[in-house]
Amino acid sequence: VRPGERIAVDGDVTEGSSHVDESMITGEPVPVEKTAGTQVTGGTVNGSGSLQFTATRVGADTTLSQIIRMVEEAQGAKLPIQGLVDKITLWFVPAVMLVAALTVVAWLIFGPDPALTFALVAGVSVLIIACPCAMGLATPTSIMVGTGRAAEMGVLFRKGDALQQLAEVSVVALDKTGTVTQGRPELTDMVLADGFDRQTVLEMVAAVESRSEHPVAEAIVRAASLQGGGRLDVEDFASITGHGVSGLVSGKRVLVGADRLMLKENIAIDDLRDREADFARRGRTALFAAIDGQVAAVIGVSDPVKPSSRDAIAALHAQGLQVAMITGDKRETAEVIAAETGIDTIVAEVLPDGKVAALNTLRGSEKKIAFVGDGINDAPALAHADVGIAIGTGTDVAIESADVVLMSGDLRGVVNAHEVSKRTMRNIRENLFWAFAYNTALIPVAAGVLYPALGVLLSPVLAAGAMALSSVFVLTNALRLRSIKPSMDEKEVLERPAQAQIPAAAE
Repeated sequence: VRPGERIAVDGDVTEGSSHVDESMITGEPVPVEKTAGTQVTGGTVNGSGSLQFTATRVGADTTLSQIIRMVEEAQGAKLPIQGLVDKITLWFVPAVMLVAALTVVAWLIFGPDPALTFALVAGVSVLIIACPCAMGLATPTSIMVGTGRAAEMGVLFRKGDALQQLAEVSVVALDKTGTVTQGRPELTDMVLADGFDRQTVLEMVAAVESRSEHPVAEAIVRAASLQGGGRLDVEDFASITGHGVSGLVSGKRVLVGADRLMLKENIAIDDLRDREADFARRGRTALFAAIDGQVAAVIGVSDPVKPSSRDAIAALHAQGLQVAMITGDKRETAEVIAAETGIDTIVAEVLPDGKVAALNTLRGSEKKIAFVGDGINDAPALAHADVGIAIGTGTDVAIESADVVLMSGDLRGVVNAHEVSKRTMRNIRENLFWAFAYNTALIPVAAGVLYPALGVLLSPVLAAGAMALSSVFVLTNALRLRSIKPSMDEKEVLERPAQAQIPAAAE
């Protein structure tokens, strides 16, 4: 793939480095870095670098083809509100035919000469002006435009009735890991003891942790790499089960682990105890680091909240929705996340099969509920909720169980999906009201109610024009949905620095 070219099919990069514009798929305005081992998607545009990749999905299996198929299925769906239109039309059409027949009879009996001519003109005008074609256009045109605009914003309605159901929900329940949070541990805090240099301590701790396979160790190593530190050699590495790890780095003995490891090695940690307690209150996993028998730092590791989650939850509140979080994590951790993001209700320590019961509890007797998740364990809840919303970066099982798929991978898509749903349903109701009220109001005029007073009788030609005007109004009103803007400024969220940062200065 040369610079500036469009990537043909889905695949895995084998060689080269570049940034790819994936906005057409995810809605993210910032190009994504691609190197060997990362995936590329057909239809996206390569930046200034050159890539070689192996095709993994072609034809109907590509992501773009699947998106097109889902959008087409949603656009061709019949919403529950269409059933109301069918019922109205079922009675409206015979009623109009009866009114037309009565009009002809009334003109034949009471009309001036030539009575038959007046009767036929009035009867035909009634039939033409009351033609319910605008009613037939009211729903499908709004669905087509609304779901198409949603797809441009990275929201895919897999099932058409989800478009109506989502506008009616009053509670949005969120999974925590991978939905509200990043889904992997990160080094969020590092407080140093007196006399220690931050960069040096971080490099030495990362050197020891690089030998461990624990997710917390991976977070520390990843943070050290981002800080641009050098890679130090480790000797005499040992993993102390249930306590931590140790090793010899640059001739100094380094210990990293829980407070019980420090107590076991008779290392005083009193100066940093308050910091450890503070980390625990904020839902962090606290570790101590000691160098040559002296405590050097206390480190906080946690699964950080996604930068966009707080703003997205605030936007959901602004739309009048309650927000709940269902998680299998400890209640203390869930409460910290809820306090940080503004979540209203917490259901914690729930097993995967318990999420369905939690949804029933949150739903109550009358409320409709949407559930947002990304993992295999979320699939039953996604299928059980009134509207299941899957994060597009999640598992295939979750996506297949959902009614709506968010390509952006975070909660901004939920806000945009709800906004599109509300606007589309309002647009449909506007169309139906106009089509029914307009046609009904003009039936008396077409029947000749103004003739005795004003001598005005609507001709079939004008009636046809008036009927066409109704259809044009419905189509024009539906096209207004193309002007829907994302409820959240994606660029602002993306550019905002992550809240969880390692303090730059030693404390």
